[in-house]
Amino acid sequence: MNKLELLKTFVRVAELSSFTLASDALGLPRSSVSEQIRALEQLMNTRLLLRTTRKVQTTPDGQVLYERSKDLLAQMDEVESLFRQDNAALSGRLRVDMPTAMARRLVLPRLREFIDRHPLIEMEISSTDRRVDLVREGFDCVIRVGELPDTSLVARNVGHFNMINCVSAGYAERYGVPHTLEDLQQHLLIDYVSAFGAGNAMFEYHRDGKDHRIAMPSSVKVNNVEAYEAACLGGLGIVQSPLLSKEHQLQRGGLVEILPDYKPAPMPVSLLYAHRRHLPQRCRVFMDWMEGLLVEYGVVR
Repeated sequence: MNKLELLKTFVRVAELSSFTLASDALGLPRSSVSEQIRALEQLMNTRLLLRTTRKVQTTPDGQVLYERSKDLLAQMDEVESLFRQDNAALSGRLRVDMPTAMARRLVLPRLREFIDRHPLIEMEISSTDRRVDLVREGFDCVIRVGELPDTSLVARNVGHFNMINCVSAGYAERYGVPHTLEDLQQHLLIDYVSAFGAGNAMFEYHRDGKDHRIAMPSSVKVNNVEAYEAACLGGLGIVQSPLLSKEHQLQRGGLVEILPDYKPAPMPVSLLYAHRRHLPQRCRVFMDWMEGLLVEYGVVR
């Protein structure tokens, strides 16, 4: 049995803490995953995983092997492409996560360009507004918009999106628009939240080098970008969004900019990946392509 395949299976089980999830991720029957782990334990002459009814976790020996295996597999990816002159020969699975709106509007309409250059790379695109666990869920890299929490991941800053305050044309016609910060108390804010039940709705703006927040009445709370934009177009209140995502509707007259002197601070855009001495070349190539695409579409350096 191929020893590298055994290590790949072991790493996926260790990261997901589940034989079932690992079998789904690898596209293998669960019985095959179990068989490969048993074969690896026999080969290493030690117990690598502790299995309970609730989860799977590495033994001390298993944790050592896990850390060494990650580097080894990454190095093998690098070695395989060491003497290739044409990046089209790059192969393997590439799993990436990004915000839903970015995937739908920016990446998927242009992904054919990347696939044509690298037809042997198998792309897996996850688009969600939740913060996925890059290591646990087996992602090669993720794209994040906004400030980053403290993390052990490596962050590659791409630039930032300029922000805008706006309402729908229908809202402006029905309620008017605020002209001063004091006017905000007579208007409604659509509140974008990561978890419901979290505090008051806040209008945010950046002025004189400082961030400021003003509590506002809210018409509705939402927890994903698609709902946020739909609520705005439905006339439910004020939104604060990247200018890039609103330019089309602004040009068509569906949206109206408000309080241009009180915009939120620009929102950083980052590519994140796990700390590895040898990042797979297919991941490096995708991140380079992604950065170029973002710059083309309006990320400000």
